[in-house]
Amino acid sequence: MKKFFCWIVCSLWLITAVRAQDSTAVRRDSIPANTTSTGADDLLAGLTDSTEAAPLLPKHMIFTQRAFWGPKGLLRVMNVAPLTSEGRIKELKVRRTMLRTHQILGFVTLAGFVAQGIVGSKLYNATGEDYRRIKNKHEMLATGINIVYTTTALLSLTAPPKMVSERRGLSSIKIHKYLAVVHMAGMVATNILARAIQDDYSLKPYHRAAAYTTFGAFAASIIAIKF
Repeated sequence: MKKFFCWIVCSLWLITAVRAQDSTAVRRDSIPANTTSTGADDLLAGLTDSTEAAPLLPKHMIFTQRAFWGPKGLLRVMNVAPLTSEGRIKELKVRRTMLRTHQILGFVTLAGFVAQGIVGSKLYNATGEDYRRIKNKHEMLATGINIVYTTTALLSLTAPPKMVSERRGLSSIKIHKYLAVVHMAGMVATNILARAIQDDYSLKPYHRAAAYTTFGAFAASIIAIKF
């Protein structure tokens, strides 16, 4: 009886051990062994694909930027600035330097506008020798302002493009650009009228109006980008 009882106990113990072993095997088999590695590979592949697919240039560029820095721009064709990831990193550093210089020269131009406005108001009421002296100063200031203004504009127009396109909607950058169109047009009109005054003094009010419009739009564009 005791032997029979021991045989039953041993049999039950063996069955339990086999079932435990089988259940452990099932649990191990139920875990997909390659899930982690496959998922990681897929994730890395996705990241690689997204990096390769990321555009190096924004979709929208102004015509001067496209002429120099576009996919078929002058600097690309001449192989001066190949379109590569490493090259774009260097271009963004150049862009930062150019735009900082653009801002500094913008304040210099604004100061020149203020000085020119003061001299110009004196010129309108001057006569005789004072008129000639103030006129020479006015013309010298105009030459200096034209040089600095043109340099300031070129630094912005020819700077390498940024990585992504601008977001939709109104922004301070867009306001700055819209005002830039106004003060550029005003600058051209002011210079044309300044030469035309030599033959027709009745154009003085229009020359002054163009100068004030240029100054106002220029000052507003600086305020827009700063605030």
